[in-house]
Amino acid sequence: MAKTFALGLDFGTNSARALIVDIRNGKEIATAVAPYPSGEAGIILDKRDPNVARQDPADWLLAMTQCTRKAVRAAAKVAGFSPDRIIGIGVDTTASTPLPVDARGVPLSMDRRFRNNINALAWLWKDHTSFAEAQEITEAARKQHPEYLAKCGGVYSSEWYWSKALRCLRVAPKVMAAAASWVEQADFIPAVLTGNTNPATWKRSVCAAGHKGMYHRSWGLPDADFLASIDPRLGRLRRQGTFEEAYTSDQPAGTLSAEWARKLGLKAGTPVAVGSIDAHMGAVGAGIRPGSLVKILGTSSCDMMIYPNNRRLPDIPGLCGIVDGSIVPGYFGLEAGQSAVGDIFNWFVNYFCEGEKAHARLSAEAARIAPGASGLLALDWNNGNRTVLVDPRLTGLLVGQTLHTTPAEVYRALIEGSAFGARMIMERLEEYGVRVEEVINCGGIAEKNPLVMQIYADVTGRPMKISRSSQTCALGAAIYGAVVAGRQAGGYDSVEEAQAKMCGVKAKVYKPIRRNHATYNALFICTGNSARSIL
Repeated sequence: MAKTFALGLDFGTNSARALIVDIRNGKEIATAVAPYPSGEAGIILDKRDPNVARQDPADWLLAMTQCTRKAVRAAAKVAGFSPDRIIGIGVDTTASTPLPVDARGVPLSMDRRFRNNINALAWLWKDHTSFAEAQEITEAARKQHPEYLAKCGGVYSSEWYWSKALRCLRVAPKVMAAAASWVEQADFIPAVLTGNTNPATWKRSVCAAGHKGMYHRSWGLPDADFLASIDPRLGRLRRQGTFEEAYTSDQPAGTLSAEWARKLGLKAGTPVAVGSIDAHMGAVGAGIRPGSLVKILGTSSCDMMIYPNNRRLPDIPGLCGIVDGSIVPGYFGLEAGQSAVGDIFNWFVNYFCEGEKAHARLSAEAARIAPGASGLLALDWNNGNRTVLVDPRLTGLLVGQTLHTTPAEVYRALIEGSAFGARMIMERLEEYGVRVEEVINCGGIAEKNPLVMQIYADVTGRPMKISRSSQTCALGAAIYGAVVAGRQAGGYDSVEEAQAKMCGVKAKVYKPIRRNHATYNALFICTGNSARSIL
């Protein structure tokens, strides 16, 4: 029987990645990365406002073409591979990363009228310019529709869809007036691949809509009259430029168009799955199941869990959302996370340390420092707090410094502060009855920094497992590619069936050291008291 393969396309913060996977066993036969060329590492900034973070959607298409063609060329060296044996394509992206498009689905940033208008670009997930708009939406929902907030942690975020739409309406009304729709990157990419030029007919991702847009199957998107009470233009956007139904990623968005098949070097007609958010696909690629908490550790962190949708699940304050089918169909997807993890470590190294190998050097020095020995305590709010406080205005804190404090001590304290934030999330989940039975970590930090993993184990008192794949988001996307292809084409009938063949964890497990955990328990209480005194 001929081998079959799936393609996972992973659109990250700085680059796009293509991963080709053997569907039978999850073996990753080829991968390639292409950076976004615009701005600073793909992010377009504004020196006048540190909250601005935008992207050029043309970069996405260029990078997708480059990395896919490169991966296909690399895979051609593997016995049994040919491009026509890729039977399904999955897509994941950052979120909420919305952009305005015209009636043909073309980004307004490609319109001559708006080429120099930063507001016509995609509004990257880490853009926080809409913090005031988020507060308006939260206050209005508390008064009129508290159920909208109940499923997204009780507070609407500046990182999310409606906040950014409202901000764009106010600072760039001409842009939004020209937009036929305001769309998520997770919906835009599959539409491009399938050649669908009518945004009104795009299959929208329930993952992006539910976690970022207050979508729920019982009411759809928020009511137009409610949105109009905040700003009439927001109500008009809801009535004229959005959608009524969202879909899980085991559903096809369509099939690969002849144009994009030619550009990518693939077979036209290949099924393309409905898009999803990168972290949620990462959870799939890490083998998530009930009781598993999957931590995707990168510039920020996303903490993912699933819970059977035939069992009662309470609303959990401070989460980024509880959405049916957002990770695996048949389960509620729970999302939490920290606004900065790797970004905090990089900030310290880039601004205060020298040398290309500063991370490795500081990690080695910090590993020789005992827990509590430095007298330092840190809060991980350097880019705000995503869970459980949901406040982008919060800032980081480091206390206990003396004239003898060393860079390695600060570096360790920052890691510990991140671990305390991770523990807060776990305790919040268990407080509401969602048991954390195992923790699976993925991403570059998990694979490359043993100190971080050991400190996380010691602070939380839980073993830290590492996903077998170093490309979990792309692997999760490929799994959905295998599922939309179906068994008849050589794929799978369900996500769980595909995961059983294609996922795993590494042999190395970081186990808590008892004496360290005892010390961190005391420090955790101190950190909590410090945080409460600030608030």
